[in-house]
Amino acid sequence: MHRRLRLAVKRKTKPNEQDRSSRMIHGYHVIMPMYGFWLPNDPRGSWSDFVRRWEIAKFGTSTKTLERRSLSELSSEELETRDAAKRALQYDPVSVTGQQAVSIAKGFATQISKSNYTVWACSILPEHTHLVIARHTYKVEQMVNLLKGAATRQIAEDQLHPFQEITPEGDRLPRMWAAHEWKQYLDSEQAIEQAIEYVVQNPIKEDIHAQQWSFVTPFAGLNTAGWTTYH
Repeated sequence: MHRRLRLAVKRKTKPNEQDRSSRMIHGYHVIMPMYGFWLPNDPRGSWSDFVRRWEIAKFGTSTKTLERRSLSELSSEELETRDAAKRALQYDPVSVTGQQAVSIAKGFATQISKSNYTVWACSILPEHTHLVIARHTYKVEQMVNLLKGAATRQIAEDQLHPFQEITPEGDRLPRMWAAHEWKQYLDSEQAIEQAIEYVVQNPIKEDIHAQQWSFVTPFAGLNTAGWTTYH
């Protein structure tokens, strides 16, 4: 008679997963790149697990890392690889105008009100958007997808979609956002305040006026008296 042996396989823990499980997450700093800005296999690093388009895949494998390097830190070979990948995109990379940013903000405001999000900071830049969002009953990925969808619907309604001029009437507009987002978990007042300051200062670093949006709620600190309730 043979005895069946059952081997207990320890589940592989993802980076930072154990740390996150032992502390309270109060919010997120999210970066939402526009289409073509942060390529899935950009040598600066990416959260993407897969390179979906073969035109991009042929220039390198997908990377998944927490590290972000500036362009000045890339080698000449990495820069050429990155530029070649951009040239292989099906459409031109998206860079939104001020008018388009206002339309995107209108879409955000609609979804934020509908889903009762708390947004502590937001900067909509030409090639990417920064948000500091309080934790919600929805997963952060779902929150981001809903915001992207609302912004896309609004910008299409306003006839300001970046690809409307190249899309035949009646056809579906190509997506204007990159497929994935970058997210940072915020577990303390200090982390939230630092993220807010970073987001608020980001436009100024790019020679753009500081932004003020009606849907942003000033951060008033965390409730230390008891249980913190999130929507």
